[in-house]
Amino acid sequence: RGGGSGGGGAAKHYRSTTTTTTRAPHLQHYRRQHHSSCGGNGGARAAHEETFLCAPAAASASITTNLRRKHAFWRLAASSSASPPADSSGNGGDGSSSSSPSSSSQPEFLGIAMSTLKKVVPLALMMFCILFNYTILRDTKDVLVVTAPGSGAEIIPFLKTYVNLPAAIGFAAIYARLSNLMDRDRLFYTILVPFVMFFGAFAFIMYPARDTLHPTEFCVDLLEKLGPKFMGPLAILRNWTYCAFYVAAELWGSVVVSVLFWGFANQIMEVKEAKQFYPLFGLIANVALIFSGQAVRLFSAIRADLPPGVDGWGISLKGLMGMVVIGGFCVAGIYWAVNKYVLPNVPQPTTTKKKKEKLSMGIGESVTFLAKSSYVRDLATLVVAYGISINLVEVTWKSKIKAQYPDPNDYSMFMGNFSTATGTVTFMLMIISRFIFGKFGWGVAAVITPTVILLTGAVFFSLILLPGAWDPVLAALGFTPLFMAVLVGAAQNIFSKGSKYSLFDPCKEMAYIPLDEETKVKGKAAIDVICNPLGKSGGSLVQQFMIFTFGSLAASTPYLGGVLLVIVLMWLKAAASLNVQFEDLQKQRLAEAAEESTA
Repeated sequence: RGGGSGGGGAAKHYRSTTTTTTRAPHLQHYRRQHHSSCGGNGGARAAHEETFLCAPAAASASITTNLRRKHAFWRLAASSSASPPADSSGNGGDGSSSSSPSSSSQPEFLGIAMSTLKKVVPLALMMFCILFNYTILRDTKDVLVVTAPGSGAEIIPFLKTYVNLPAAIGFAAIYARLSNLMDRDRLFYTILVPFVMFFGAFAFIMYPARDTLHPTEFCVDLLEKLGPKFMGPLAILRNWTYCAFYVAAELWGSVVVSVLFWGFANQIMEVKEAKQFYPLFGLIANVALIFSGQAVRLFSAIRADLPPGVDGWGISLKGLMGMVVIGGFCVAGIYWAVNKYVLPNVPQPTTTKKKKEKLSMGIGESVTFLAKSSYVRDLATLVVAYGISINLVEVTWKSKIKAQYPDPNDYSMFMGNFSTATGTVTFMLMIISRFIFGKFGWGVAAVITPTVILLTGAVFFSLILLPGAWDPVLAALGFTPLFMAVLVGAAQNIFSKGSKYSLFDPCKEMAYIPLDEETKVKGKAAIDVICNPLGKSGGSLVQQFMIFTFGSLAASTPYLGGVLLVIVLMWLKAAASLNVQFEDLQKQRLAEAAEESTA
């Protein structure tokens, strides 16, 4: 038939022929696979191969022969951008009349379907704004709690265990309840807006009134009576507004990044689109780490130039939180625009099962329901293992940073440079990750992050446990052992976080896509909101136990290294198990989609 250029015309032409012949149901699935192809000749051939292999066994011999003939033709036509062939009756390739010209494929830009780009571009912008905010919040929360009066890095294990974890569980309970009461759009705004309002209120209201809000004298007197072993819990009470900010910043990463953004992306993206573009989301978004890290560094330099008596930290907080508020409203605006202008005009995912009726389940029932699945348990293991592994090194490293940079200005500037370095390394890893996903698949990509953490962690612990082995290096570089520990710890965190953002997060989010709607919504709430803090709190509990048992964090370092080894081995085992289940479930969803198309 005559070739056209409009993807919409092709869709309209196709819809008008879905009932014209007895073979229409099979060809409807065949055509849909072709039109939903996300670009590239290899992707087009793969889509037709999957369609042909999933064709119903009960199809007539003539239909099977016809499909084979079309399949062979398209393998040649994909490379020459030919129009769909017309059969002997003069009809188009789908059995329809050729009276109205239309395009055989959707419009493309740089080999990518425009319908895919309309989803990918705003999602990348959302990720940029979210991670820009998260980097500022992450650096600011560390400076607040570590340099607060009567506090230090030792407060972090207590804070994560006794404040952050209960707050995460409470939020998960609220989210599970709200997910049964609200539609997707209302739920998104209901969760996002309170975060933005709190961060703005902290900088402009709570921090200026900190002397009135903090029970400083009461905590100092209580510490004298109870002794220094209670410094951690009392520091939380003494600086409770800082700790509230710390918890809110941690929840921003778990809730806004994992639940809101990735949940939205998983609902509108196909598996084949996710494999191609999820790594690129991080590639684009991690530019935010570079910019936000430099923003933190810039405000740190401004504080250093202010005259004595001026609260430079308060001025910086207002500027930084002002950017966070603007970024939060940008996220809300992009989400609104995508739902209003993009989704009504693009194809929806076809491999997702029909949405089931929602069940009214509390958080306890939701966790019990999810725990019955080995697939979900393996996902939870991955998240918990990462949290424990990174936390075992991070607290010791932050105590070294405070010793090296006791002034908040210097501490904040170092963290800003650290975030910029993390963004730069992650950017490069993102480029490599696309090749890894395309060449080796999900299974290989999933085991790279634990391997990186194991190797870099071994270097960091060797610096502490075997300092003599590093003497030639220290002498050649002219570094002190303290500064070397700070640099090695920073490198460990940079490469661990870089591999997490470029490989671990995309792998984790891809694993949700084949799941049904109920498991996606409640599974993400249970895994990302509970298991992520649980992993960090688990690492904190291990550190607290080691400190109480061996007397100090330094004395327990060898045992922490042993715990890290065990956790990473469990992580690798769960990743291997999940890889098998992911491939099987993806094949099952494709088969179900083929059956539904013939019903």
